[in-house]
Amino acid sequence: MANAREQGRDFDVRSCPSPAYVVDDALLRRNLELLGQVQARSGARILLALKGFAMWDTFPLVRQYLVGTTSSGQDEARLGAETFGGEVHCYSPAFTEEEMAVVLRYADHLSFNSPGQWRRFRETIAGAPRRVSCGMRVNPEHSTGSVPLYDPCAPGSRLGTRAADLTPEVMEGLEGLHFHTLCEQNSDDLESTLAAFEERFGHYLAGLKWVNFGGGHHITRADYDVERLVGVIRGFRERHPHLTVYLEPGEAIALNTGYLVCSVLDIVENDGPIAILDTSATAHMPDVLEMPYRPQIIGGGEPNEKAHTYRLGGMTCLAGDVIGDYSFDAPLQIGDRLVFTDMAHYTMVKTTTFNGIRLPSICRIDEASREVRTVRTFGYVDYMQRLS
Repeated sequence: MANAREQGRDFDVRSCPSPAYVVDDALLRRNLELLGQVQARSGARILLALKGFAMWDTFPLVRQYLVGTTSSGQDEARLGAETFGGEVHCYSPAFTEEEMAVVLRYADHLSFNSPGQWRRFRETIAGAPRRVSCGMRVNPEHSTGSVPLYDPCAPGSRLGTRAADLTPEVMEGLEGLHFHTLCEQNSDDLESTLAAFEERFGHYLAGLKWVNFGGGHHITRADYDVERLVGVIRGFRERHPHLTVYLEPGEAIALNTGYLVCSVLDIVENDGPIAILDTSATAHMPDVLEMPYRPQIIGGGEPNEKAHTYRLGGMTCLAGDVIGDYSFDAPLQIGDRLVFTDMAHYTMVKTTTFNGIRLPSICRIDEASREVRTVRTFGYVDYMQRLS
């Protein structure tokens, strides 16, 4: 059955394994070109946040545009250093001594979450064989998001140091400040957050070298106000010309660049038809349940929008492993392939082998030929080696 939903955008969905994440190099480059323009026009330096997108097979392309990576701990820092190069930034809510020893081999910028962590490790860093520029993540106490789960400025947040807890003594030896408050937000939220940041922490900026504006900037989304972003950054740099400004989006790099191709395994009936797919919301696209949100399917519509409506469910034993209700022009058949869109970011990095379900393969679409190349497949050993 070769129908519209099986045609993908302009690639053959039968040319990859199922299930598979498929990243389109042409769409990835489109995002990177925009981010490169933002860097050039604003003077900011943009880092790839590995927590959102860490498909290192694409890094030769990504590093043509971005200056480095930012990590959440020792393994991401090592991955960034060894497969991307450039600047390696690292932040974690807390480090162990063992992890810090590894991080110091790879990171050149290190942000601490609290004065206590800085005091604990400042002598270790002073004696490290490589120079590391250290900073403090701060909490501007200015909430702009609508989802409490993703709000680092919510009351009682463990993320970042409040102005009341930051003193000149703590700042001694630090070269930067770092705030991260946004999640899939526009530049107006950055502008208001930056005003709160400068109001609470501006008196420290004269003695610093850099400020990191964090992530959550949805720069490559169609309605994002890029001009406002450039203006906000330029204005800050005019006020503080000695400071280097960093942005570290993860989602914006890979937004709308990839797909999850899957297959219909069975169709059952319970107050309507339910299609069982060879993928899983909980194991392969957990943000569908965590955010939550409803991913789009090529050729699929809202419930009852088209002639045939199905509930789409995953392979795990979790009763709630349900992706959502979708409608199609023609009845689904066992063996049909479905293509979920915008499946490059916060998917591959969050997968699990719950129930022993194998991880989706990873593929790329060539920019010019549009041929699909399978980069990696996963099997029993990948599951077994997660356990002991």
